[in-house]
Amino acid sequence: MNVVERVKAILVTPKTEWQAIETEPGDPAYLFTNYVAILAAIPAVCGFIGMTIFGRNIFGSLVYAIVSYLLTFVVVYVVALIADALAPTFGARKDQPSALKLVVYSMTPAWVAGVFLLIPPLAILIFLGALYGLYLFWLGVPGLMKAPAEKSVPYTAVVIVCAIVVSVVLWWIIGQIFHVVA
Repeated sequence: MNVVERVKAILVTPKTEWQAIETEPGDPAYLFTNYVAILAAIPAVCGFIGMTIFGRNIFGSLVYAIVSYLLTFVVVYVVALIADALAPTFGARKDQPSALKLVVYSMTPAWVAGVFLLIPPLAILIFLGALYGLYLFWLGVPGLMKAPAEKSVPYTAVVIVCAIVVSVVLWWIIGQIFHVVA
């Protein structure tokens, strides 16, 4: 899989790309090293550059970039576990590899929109990427998780709420650690 072609396809032709993704293995090592590691670097690197250019401490910006990059891997994995665990509740099948593929590829637009962190006042535009990611998740649920169409919206909504809770809790923990260390 060519990363650039996958990004382009999932963003431009998501319905057909989900069909292609459905037939691929969902090997976590492969997905994390060949996709997440590359795309999650976009907001981390751009955020570091943007924060340092706009007057933030270089060391603090670097630490923030590294922590946010590493937390991305944790969030992706935990949300995939949640999506898999919730699947039967919504008439979908439990399938950890498919849940991981669903979460990984749904996050693509938010990672790509991370380029807006180069200019911190534009960072709000990442929200648009995240919204498109929600749409991608919803599109992928019926094919990858075999959820009935009528349950795709509530399934997506519950997973997204859980993802937000996981993210907030992890960032709170990190904040507490940095508060103690600083």
